[in-house]
Amino acid sequence: MNHVILIGRLTRDPELRYTPNGVAVANFTLAVDRPFTNQAGEREADFIPIVVWQRLAETCANHLNKGRLVAVDGRLQIRSYEAQDGQRRRVAEVVGNSVQFLDWGNSKKSNTDSTSDSSDDVVDDLGEINLDDLPF
Repeated sequence: MNHVILIGRLTRDPELRYTPNGVAVANFTLAVDRPFTNQAGEREADFIPIVVWQRLAETCANHLNKGRLVAVDGRLQIRSYEAQDGQRRRVAEVVGNSVQFLDWGNSKKSNTDSTSDSSDDVVDDLGEINLDDLPF
């Protein structure tokens, strides 16, 4: 079974590209806190590359930016490629099947352009929660 679920913050804005066949692909890196502290009592994080495809890639590129909190559900993929210097390299990345927006950061799109993929639709369900009290 190859199933990965991650919750973390984007370290940079998603990078959207299109394959020669016109298929959208977006890449971003997720900073995921480790569940323990180091010897100095500080939290450390892992920086995990994420790849999403097709409509999900376009949605992420349009609505996410650096610092946004998301949950990614997908699979771990190990692939190899030849670098410009001729060396064979291997890279581990998570191919995301779904991305859930967990905070209400400023969307890149204007407020007049709303889609069902936007996390802004869930604001009314939270009631009287003070966002400053959340641990993340």
